[in-house]
Amino acid sequence: MFKRWLLALSARVGLTVLGLCCCLSLFYLLACKPTSHSSQQSLLWSGGATSKEGYMALLQEREDSHRHYINSLTKQIAQLKDALQERTQQLQESLEKAKTRGILPQGLESLHKTPTQTDLKDFLRSQLNQAEVNSGVKLPSEYAVIPFDTFTLRRVYQLETGLTRHPEERPVRRDRRDELISTVETALHVLNGPQQHTDNIRRKRTYSPSDFIEGLTRTERDRGTVYELMFKGAGPQDFTQLVLFRPFGPVMKVKSESVDTRSMLINIIVPLSKRLDAFRQFINNFREVCIRLDGKVHLTVVYFGRDQIDQVKAMSFTLIQLNEEFSRGRGLEVGARAWRRSQNVLLFFCDVDIHFTADFLASCRLNAEPGKKVYYPVLFSQYNPSIIYSNQTLLPSVQQQLVIKKETGFWRDFGFGMTCQYRSDFLNIGGFDRNIKGWGLEDVHLYRKYLHSKLMVIRSPSRGLFHLWHEKNCADELPPDKYKMCMQTKAMSEASHGQLGELFVKREIEVHLSSQKQMNRGT
Repeated sequence: MFKRWLLALSARVGLTVLGLCCCLSLFYLLACKPTSHSSQQSLLWSGGATSKEGYMALLQEREDSHRHYINSLTKQIAQLKDALQERTQQLQESLEKAKTRGILPQGLESLHKTPTQTDLKDFLRSQLNQAEVNSGVKLPSEYAVIPFDTFTLRRVYQLETGLTRHPEERPVRRDRRDELISTVETALHVLNGPQQHTDNIRRKRTYSPSDFIEGLTRTERDRGTVYELMFKGAGPQDFTQLVLFRPFGPVMKVKSESVDTRSMLINIIVPLSKRLDAFRQFINNFREVCIRLDGKVHLTVVYFGRDQIDQVKAMSFTLIQLNEEFSRGRGLEVGARAWRRSQNVLLFFCDVDIHFTADFLASCRLNAEPGKKVYYPVLFSQYNPSIIYSNQTLLPSVQQQLVIKKETGFWRDFGFGMTCQYRSDFLNIGGFDRNIKGWGLEDVHLYRKYLHSKLMVIRSPSRGLFHLWHEKNCADELPPDKYKMCMQTKAMSEASHGQLGELFVKREIEVHLSSQKQMNRGT
């Protein structure tokens, strides 16, 4: 009796399992069956193949899309795990030190545990909630607005034009290009992912890069980067908008070390030809900053020609005379190779019309390291004082003119002549191009050599380095490219756009003021 009941129960269970398998198979076939629209789209992609071939192409396309999506998620998970592990180790070390010293504040004992993946998720979510993504924030004025850059698959349209001065361009830096391309790829993975199709059953189309119209991006330095991407929809008036956010993690300590600069001697090298008045001014600044305040600076002057050589001898420390045509690169090369006091020395390539402070010398020492990094500061170039201070009876002194404002000068971000680098790095990189004569280009060639090497180039504005204005003469003997560069520099150094504009319409302004006075007298 019991055996019969057991056999009957087994048969019923078998039939039930068989029925469930059949139902699951039927549901699977229905879920994978392409709609007529998808079938037609696959036929278009396959070039008008048969329905079976189109069906297989669609399956292959979906499989590739899901595989790319999984690879993308796997990569992101691996990156998050690495970041989590690193932050966990740092937190554990900090808490262990605090606990050992007995300075762990009350209430923080709960932090002495291993953070989980949920903790990292919560932190990233808090970055998103605090950023200006889902809602706006109150700003004090129009100057506090962080503008977006607009980008397509080929171009970026930007307000901060940088060195190129191009309002639109193809990104020059590879990491910038990779960032935007990977963002579009991530958006395509999201749009073509299985979750997106589950959320909206009607959205059965497969998005491709050709569907991308444009994107907006901006970075909040303490939160992250937001991307708003626009894609084509089903019709001409339909669009799909996707917002992505790349959150920033907390600040991480890379290194902490003490740097003793007392033994770091700087050899300032100045190529010179005539210009005795400018050299006197340079020497006065050198005596005040380098001798009285610093005390660890040597000066090497490479003088071209014999005119005024006796006056120069009376003022400089090391003088190298060359009886040949002036060449800035040649002079700096000779000055750098002439050093014999020690095996290595920090070089500062300088010009006679440069004014520097003691703070700059400290930056020179801290931002250059033999075999690791070279320092290319961006100096502040003064406008013509006779234009800037035209409304004053007397021109201010040189010290009073050292003011960093948009009315008084500009960052000379296209100039690479002033640099701090160790003599060993200069010799190893091959020095200047000795075939360049006269003015210009020798500094650009050296700068590019360092960019192509493995040394780090520190490029930043310096608040203690000024180019004093002087009359600029572009020699007729210069080749066309150098002459054009010289004239462009001359034009930029006179005054700001607004000030030059005032000079251009000065007559109209005077006529207007005169008419206003007459009207006031009449009333």
